[in-house]
Amino acid sequence: MNIIVAITGASGAIYARQALEILCSHPDIERIALVLSDNAEAVIEAEGEALPHHERITRYANDDMWSSLASGSARWNAMLIIPSSMGTVGRIASGISRTLIERAADVMLKERRPLVLVVRESPYSLIHLRNMTTLTEAGAVIVPASPSFYFRPASIEELCLSTTQRALEMCGVELSHRVWGEAAE
Repeated sequence: MNIIVAITGASGAIYARQALEILCSHPDIERIALVLSDNAEAVIEAEGEALPHHERITRYANDDMWSSLASGSARWNAMLIIPSSMGTVGRIASGISRTLIERAADVMLKERRPLVLVVRESPYSLIHLRNMTTLTEAGAVIVPASPSFYFRPASIEELCLSTTQRALEMCGVELSHRVWGEAAE
C-alpha cells in the first residue's frame, strides 16, 4: 500500500508522529509520501514532537505541483491529513488546489480513493460543519481528534493512539489492537 500523509498547522502533531511510526513499521506499507504545510513545522516544534525518519518516507514540498501526488495516474492508495486545520478543510471543500496538500486531496476525491481528515478544532462553526459535510458528501471521511476513554488510557500517548489507529483504519490500513467489547489479553 502507498499512502500520502499530510500534516497541517493545526494542533495535534502527536497524531501525525504516531501515524508515521505505525506506517513505518507496518508490513503492508511500501511507500509513504509526506507533505507538510507552511505552519506544520512550527507547530510540530512548539508541541515538542519529532517526526520519524525512515526509508519508506519520501518528503515532498507543499509547492511541488509536479510531483506524482498531484496526478491520479500515480495510483497512491489513500491520503491521510493528520491533523487537518479547518482552513485546509475549507479549501479542499471549495475545490481550491493552491498547494500540493490541497491538490493531492482533490485527486483522492476525483479518483474515488480514501481521503481521511483528522480535524482539530473546537468548537466547530457553522462554516466548519458545512465544509465537513461537503467533504463527506464527496467521499472523504472526517475523523475528529476525539480520543476514546473505553480502555482507560494511562498516558496522553495511549489516549491519542485511539484516534490515530481509527484514522489509519479508515485509510484501509489493517491494524491489530483492542476492540470495544473484547476482553483484554
